Amino acid sequence: MVGPPVKPTRVQEVYDRIRASLLNGELEPGSKLKIGDFTARYGVSLSVVREAVTRLAGEGLVEATPQRGFAVATLTVDALQDLTRARVLIETLALSESIKFGDLAWESAVLATHHTLAGTRMTTADGHVAPDFTVAHRTFHNALLAGCGSARLEGIATGLRDCAELYRHWSQEFAHEADRDIAAEHRAIAELTVARDEAGATRALREHIERTTAALVRYVERTGPAPTSAYSA
Repeated sequence: MVGPPVKPTRVQEVYDRIRASLLNGELEPGSKLKIGDFTARYGVSLSVVREAVTRLAGEGLVEATPQRGFAVATLTVDALQDLTRARVLIETLALSESIKFGDLAWESAVLATHHTLAGTRMTTADGHVAPDFTVAHRTFHNALLAGCGSARLEGIATGLRDCAELYRHWSQEFAHEADRDIAAEHRAIAELTVARDEAGATRALREHIERTTAALVRYVERTGPAPTSAYSA
């Protein structure tokens, strides 16, 4: 017998709300986080907010400096390009291994998760990346690599992709790539993958990752890097 759903903890609720504000651009790159403001806004204790923000820092969404507090991660070209290079190397390797060793169940999962992704609206009515799309996008990319046969390799790839989630959202929130057909990119990756076209699939995945980086680099070049602010608790 299935019991009633478990209610999220206050820390989880605050974590989810701050994380959403980070991803939709409400909290801009490099801006300081005033912990006291969150306690008043959400009606929780200081310890709850600190625990939630510390979790976000562990995921790379927030930067923590001793004695100075927390700030939204900064958007720098060097850090972005370094992360992108690591992602391309690891994710394309994991995809290659999946294409070599993945079974029929893996192929079915790739097709099913892509079908869900293709049927999910990317943006909300107010122009932000839709939470359902974020989930479907993550699930699809996880499925691509799930056939690699190495939990360690898959874990490293997933960890790097999680570190890039903020950049992916900023690409949509700030870079505004009106002429990019992301749905077509996902479709090409899925089709080439299940066709066992290793060279084509890894090339499509690499270009998919690199396009997001290129859009953000152009944004930084237009606007300048995010200012480094004095952090405040």
